[in-house]
Amino acid sequence: MKGKRMWVWMLFMLLLGGGCTDFRTVGRQEMPAEQTALIAEHSALYREVAEASPFIESLDGYADVWIKTPKRQNRVFCNILINRGGEARMIVSAGILGWPVADLFFSRDSLYVHDMLNNRLFQGSNNELNLEKILGVNSGYRLLSESLLGLVKITEPSSAIRTVKKGSGKLSFTLATRTGTKEVVIDPSNRTLSALLLKDRQGKTTTEIHFRNFETISKDGHTALVPKDIEMVLYNSNADGTGDHQLVISYDDRVFNQRNRSLKFLMPKKVKVVNLDDAQILPWM
Repeated sequence: MKGKRMWVWMLFMLLLGGGCTDFRTVGRQEMPAEQTALIAEHSALYREVAEASPFIESLDGYADVWIKTPKRQNRVFCNILINRGGEARMIVSAGILGWPVADLFFSRDSLYVHDMLNNRLFQGSNNELNLEKILGVNSGYRLLSESLLGLVKITEPSSAIRTVKKGSGKLSFTLATRTGTKEVVIDPSNRTLSALLLKDRQGKTTTEIHFRNFETISKDGHTALVPKDIEMVLYNSNADGTGDHQLVISYDDRVFNQRNRSLKFLMPKKVKVVNLDDAQILPWM
């Protein structure tokens, strides 16, 4: 039995390694540098983009996902399902054969991960530490789910804007937040969010998200531009404070607003249940 488990694990790593060609990492974001005055037109643009197309309520899509940490880099294929503001699910496949290896279910307070290769079910709290265990990033669930959707709602009002910069065809709004500052980069030509940077009180960037390759979505008489490529990097998120963790999502196909009911996670039968809160890093990480 031990030899069989070792063979299965070697096969999994071979399949996973087969998807590592053309590995993608987070690209460089050109930032506006010239300070400019905040005018009424800028405030209106900020308010529009900050709303993040509220008519879009759900996503059902297929995407290539690249995960890079200081110790590992993996490429997988995912069916991603999101109910905005609620649950999300990622069915993960690996390698050239596209075999499903994990089923991840996220609710506001809980996480379930069905490790299909080893017939185990991890269950635990939906918190930053557990998100890092399964996806390599510890951004917090709300920001992660909105980033996967490609539409991050900015909750700060226009009165929180401290500076505005322009350059490279973009506008950058620096906002005061409870934990530091938030930098919102907007493309005024198509009125889309290009990047979001979160900084601590010392001005150090902790999280950076880029949105690229926009496509037009029309639903129920509304139209929006939604990115197909999302890049997230968390700086110094590992224990010794060095390196960074990256997550790159590139959608091949997706549909919006076709799910108006709660996603449900069916508990698998005859599996070994493991407390995710107590588990170490999972096999695919």
